[in-house]
Amino acid sequence: MLDNATRDAAAHMLRHAEQQCRPIDPLIDAYPDLDISDAYAIQRANIAERLTAGVQICGHKIGLSSPVMQQMMGVDEPDFGHLLTDMVVENGAAVDLSSLCHPRIEVEVAFVLGAALTGDCTPEDVLNATEYVCAAAELIDSRISNWRIGIIDTIADNASSGKFVLGPDRVAPDAVDLATVDAALHSGFGGRDVLVTRGSTSAVLGHPANAVAWLARTLSAYDVALEAGHIVLSGSCTRAVDVAKGDHFRAELTGLGEVFVEFI
Repeated sequence: MLDNATRDAAAHMLRHAEQQCRPIDPLIDAYPDLDISDAYAIQRANIAERLTAGVQICGHKIGLSSPVMQQMMGVDEPDFGHLLTDMVVENGAAVDLSSLCHPRIEVEVAFVLGAALTGDCTPEDVLNATEYVCAAAELIDSRISNWRIGIIDTIADNASSGKFVLGPDRVAPDAVDLATVDAALHSGFGGRDVLVTRGSTSAVLGHPANAVAWLARTLSAYDVALEAGHIVLSGSCTRAVDVAKGDHFRAELTGLGEVFVEFI
């Protein structure tokens, strides 16, 4: 575990990398004693800095929600990051790649809460508290060079958050079987687009509501609740795909609609 001064120094390194869009070497290389509690403290410190600039927290994201990703990172549970108002991208909008370091795109189910979730939360509690679900595309990003991340670096880096896009269709959580939704990511224009990757919501801890319940329980240890009106990105249904200037993507979740985004 690091002392506060060292945590602050590590937080500043990540903050500067994001501001300058200049990735850095893994924090764990510079601070071998850095642990998960340090990583979350660094994340919170940088979120606090963002809030002083006038942005607001609008939700949370869940990462490492599939067994494959957990095994790759050597952990047995997901991680989480914060969603901020300046991360929101309108559906169909163009994202300037100069504002990101190493962006990738994922297809996810977003939960928009109608009531708060705290404490001993169950998947049933999540569904009851959810106002609606919708298709989402998360644009993950890493301030660590070439995605050379382990669990410590990704947590400190706000769970590799970048930006996110929500689809326009608002679907009641009991209107579809959220455990078996097919996901697909297409690249290209209109009828000429091609399938890039596909997946299923079953990859997200068996059911996306399981991931949201995990998040609510985990946040309660920090005296934080998931608030009414907040957005939760429940975890990727597909592999992450690198993006480049000129790319156009269409993310599709059966029964939940589509999301469009392009990169300039």
